[in-house]
Amino acid sequence: MSLSNKIAQKISNYDNPKSIGSKFRNKRIATLVSIIEKTYKKHGLVNILDIGGRKNYWNILPEELLKLNKVHITVVNLPGEILPAAEEHYKFIYGDACNLNNFPDNSFHIVHSNSVIEHVGNWQNMMNFAKEVKRLAPNTYVQTPYFWFPIEPHFMCPFFHWLPRPVRISLIMRFDLGNHKRSQTVNEATAKLENYRLLDKKMLQELFVDCFIKHEVVFGVTKSIIAIRNE
Repeated sequence: MSLSNKIAQKISNYDNPKSIGSKFRNKRIATLVSIIEKTYKKHGLVNILDIGGRKNYWNILPEELLKLNKVHITVVNLPGEILPAAEEHYKFIYGDACNLNNFPDNSFHIVHSNSVIEHVGNWQNMMNFAKEVKRLAPNTYVQTPYFWFPIEPHFMCPFFHWLPRPVRISLIMRFDLGNHKRSQTVNEATAKLENYRLLDKKMLQELFVDCFIKHEVVFGVTKSIIAIRNE
């Protein structure tokens, strides 16, 4: 296992409550809990759409909180993902984050997304994603890694995302980086890069003009940014 892979496991393993990712999630979830509680007081139940999420992410919410606030979470992922069976508070379905027209406007109270928008592709896709988020619920919680944080969160390589594209392709072909095995061809390496397009604050604000942009900070440096709308 490469050093960057070990770092990736240490940081992003949400199944490990001691991982850095889990610790950040614990802090991050407080804002979401306040939106949930406010929504329950207003509507008597809380319907959440989680775009591109995982069940283990939501384990941070106590079962008691879900029951008390009558929370139901619909998790949508692309076809090809292995979906868990439905549970008391959860339903898992297939869908396209940039086109969720199977849901009418305001089908949910909250749309939540954690580290997904940077994976949907080009700027037009990001705009489509944001349009669907705003269309489907009055409350928004969209988190994404911050472009100006020095460690790229997917390849776990310092300054990787700031390097010229040919240099990044070369590195991907020479080393195991993060959870990614070394690519054998330029096509394979380039395809990996296409899946990761980090945003800065101006970009996220442009996509979510009516949201407050919250900074998640580590050692005085912004690690991720979150678009929040709490009506």
